Amino acid sequence: MKVYAEYMRNQVRELLTNYGKIDILWFDFSYSAPSPDDLPWMKGKGKEDWEAEELIALARSLQPGIIIDNRTELEQDIWTPEQYQPTEWITHKESGEKVVWEACQTFSGSWGYYRDETTWKSPEMLIRMLVNTVALGGNLLMNVGPTARGYIDYRAEEALKVYGDWMKYNSRSIYNCTMAEPEFTAPADCRFTQSVDGKRLYLHLFAYPFGHVHLKGLAGKVKYAQFLHDASEVLFTEGGVNHFSEGTAQSDDLLVLEIPPVKPHSLVPVIELFLK
Repeated sequence: MKVYAEYMRNQVRELLTNYGKIDILWFDFSYSAPSPDDLPWMKGKGKEDWEAEELIALARSLQPGIIIDNRTELEQDIWTPEQYQPTEWITHKESGEKVVWEACQTFSGSWGYYRDETTWKSPEMLIRMLVNTVALGGNLLMNVGPTARGYIDYRAEEALKVYGDWMKYNSRSIYNCTMAEPEFTAPADCRFTQSVDGKRLYLHLFAYPFGHVHLKGLAGKVKYAQFLHDASEVLFTEGGVNHFSEGTAQSDDLLVLEIPPVKPHSLVPVIELFLK
């Protein structure tokens, strides 16, 4: 094992020396103290076997600004939940503090190329995974496995195009955005992200509602609203909706967006709210 640990350090040295500036180094994976309930394949090597401290020290000496994940069993820069959608910001198990995290996911059920794979994620699921991740303060890593020819499979290309097409118009709600401030609570079937400067709030409509979107607590806080994909204005009222029917929402802190009856041509429409 010591021979392999040295071999791996030499590989890392080559990668971090011959290819210019490297932004991130993603190690995978360590199991030095398996639980009795773990499956046989999970009983593997850990930080002592990898000589992880020496490995990390080497990487940082060669690329001082590099980002390294936590999978050598040494806490580093990012935490990496895998193949599930977190429901809250990832926190440190001991301190409870929020950590920098990146979800690692696959376009299908396989990490590498698999000809007979049939569990490819739908376009809607792909976009929702991205939005859900950013809405909880994380980054999304999607895995692509090339064929034996070194090409990207047509299904993976189609999945990548889903992101490209949607991000062409809606990237402002993702890049330089994170979880919205606690005072902003998205309605059902919606997700908020917020720009890091706090000036803009982005409402992602997972299910397109009829007529109106009710945003509690936002009355008096929004100066302008628009769809992100085409910059068309979204009108709004404050305090409720004036309907003849009973049972409509009325509240002094309620902001009501008036949206068109037909859903825009977007998998997940986004409304950009400019805050006062």
